[in-house]
Amino acid sequence: MTLSEEDLVRYKASLATLESPATLENIQDKLFCQDVFTALPNVPDQSIDLLFADPPYNLTKSFNDRKFKKVSTDDYAVWLDSWLSLTVRLLKPSASVYICGDWRSSAAIQRVGEKYFISQNRITWEREKGRGAKSNWKNCSEDIWFFTVSENYYFNVDAVMLKRQVIAPYIDRNGEPKDWSETENGRFRVTHPSNLWTDLTVPYWSMPENTDHPTQKPEKLLAKIILASSREGDLVFDPFNGSGTTTVVAKKLGRRYLGVEIDENYCCFAQKRLELASTDRSIQGYVDGVFWERNSKNISRKAAKTKA
Repeated sequence: MTLSEEDLVRYKASLATLESPATLENIQDKLFCQDVFTALPNVPDQSIDLLFADPPYNLTKSFNDRKFKKVSTDDYAVWLDSWLSLTVRLLKPSASVYICGDWRSSAAIQRVGEKYFISQNRITWEREKGRGAKSNWKNCSEDIWFFTVSENYYFNVDAVMLKRQVIAPYIDRNGEPKDWSETENGRFRVTHPSNLWTDLTVPYWSMPENTDHPTQKPEKLLAKIILASSREGDLVFDPFNGSGTTTVVAKKLGRRYLGVEIDENYCCFAQKRLELASTDRSIQGYVDGVFWERNSKNISRKAAKTKA
């Protein structure tokens, strides 16, 4: 996806900021272009059902004309605390919180997250992309910490089942399939999701969702989190919205959304994607209510056509 000069002019003209304390109605299905520290004080108390945060990791990286510099783990924890502490009052007692990081950031995320919330799990997901290393292990995974405000939280495991091809099928004493089914497209097993995700593809140039954001997450990743930890109509908040994946997937799945992003160009990407989501609610790798394992595109397409 690209932005034309016409796109930039049109979308930048509609960018908004949250300048004063707002009501729930004023923040639902909205994207605000500003620093997270100026926006958070104006979000109403206990309004958020699901918080997804993908902050800059503890490494030196450029985001257009802004640069985040690697610091010590202690200093990174201080920075995490500076904004995460401001989100606590915004969350409902039943809210869930997901925070992304890499292996360098993970320890600080756990430390700061457990200061305010209950840690429930740590998801590790595999990135297909990644540079090889001659003197170290190739870095091709990232973490997502799963916290909740209380033990009274929502989690719908049935909404995030994974469909896998069966290579070595088991049968029972009567010769019937055991925990799998035979379809016209092959043998498949629908399994419970684990905290190790190997079915994701980082957006690349030929994928419709791809933008020039350097750390864009797959829509499929957000779909898993949003379906598991929110209901239709719930408010999903991303304080580092980037090019809009969280808000776009929330819209596609019938949730309300709130996004905050400081970079104008990334906000324009988000606005364009939100417009497209009004008519195209498809999510790559999610078909017929289940998530398909990676590299099963042709099979999932057949399932989508059959459903249609």
